[in-house]
Amino acid sequence: MIRVLIAGLGNMGLSHALAHHKNPDSKIVALVNRSKPDLPRELKNYPIYESYEDALAAQTPDLAVVATYTDTHADYACLAMEKGAHVFVEKPLATTVKDAARVVDKANATNRKLVVGYILRHHPSWITLINEARSLGGPFVFRLNLNQQSSGAEWETHKTLMQTTSPILDCGVHYVDVMCQITDAAPVRVQGMGLRLSDEIAVDMYNYGQLQVFFEDESVGWYEAGWGPMMSETAFFVKDIVSPYGSVSITDGNKGASSDIDGHTKVGSILVHTKSGDRIIEMPQEPGHQELCDAEQSYMLRSIAEDIDLTRHMQDAIQSLRICIAGDKSIRTGKPIDL
Repeated sequence: MIRVLIAGLGNMGLSHALAHHKNPDSKIVALVNRSKPDLPRELKNYPIYESYEDALAAQTPDLAVVATYTDTHADYACLAMEKGAHVFVEKPLATTVKDAARVVDKANATNRKLVVGYILRHHPSWITLINEARSLGGPFVFRLNLNQQSSGAEWETHKTLMQTTSPILDCGVHYVDVMCQITDAAPVRVQGMGLRLSDEIAVDMYNYGQLQVFFEDESVGWYEAGWGPMMSETAFFVKDIVSPYGSVSITDGNKGASSDIDGHTKVGSILVHTKSGDRIIEMPQEPGHQELCDAEQSYMLRSIAEDIDLTRHMQDAIQSLRICIAGDKSIRTGKPIDL
């Protein structure tokens, strides 16, 4: 039985906690949140701490799930591994490439498992999308975005996130990771553009951004992300991969509201277009957000039980972060970034 501590009880942390609550191979020993959270009934009886350090010292968990704000990820992950715990950490792994490498180095030095929360890697529809695109052959054009017309509580969450993390960095690592899985080529250059569209965020932050990445195999791609009440819901969810031999596209991505979390992962159907015609792959029973979090935590537990080699997983997490951080730097400096 793996003893689990959950740090951060926002949307993702609560879902990870619920996943461990019902998993027979794990037992929650502590929850951590700086403020008093509104917990679902299933989680109300677990010990809750305001201090992450106190919870680690008191409970000595086997696994720490870090779902706090991004600027704490690296320190919290390293501290848990120093205390003997394996770590699941939400994306992005860190706010800098240096800190991300520090976490991976710590995992290797302590022989602890480190899994980063790339939820799309556990989604059968996205796995199908990636395999279909790879089967076409490159070089590829990647056209990906996720714009969110947020208001009320969602906009408040986005404004809090933007105190430390831009939309390009927070969301982009998922979709840049998809690009990297399809091409397998090294990124060589990133350039970006962005704009601050609200007086409610810091003057040195932007809530709309786009990055363009160039790969060694001549593949190119763009990713676009915007948050806020001013964002358009026209074509807010584009997932399109093109090669000399055809294209693979998500066809149902723009149904519903852009703030719908379940909608961000659902595919509905995949259109495969080649010279010989079009083929639709239906995905009628896709997992929802909670089911995907269940799958992530099951993989985390399995990586411990089966001693899964996570070397490629960790390096991929650094790679996608490096690209997104370069995009963020390009937006802020107005210059392309060579990798």
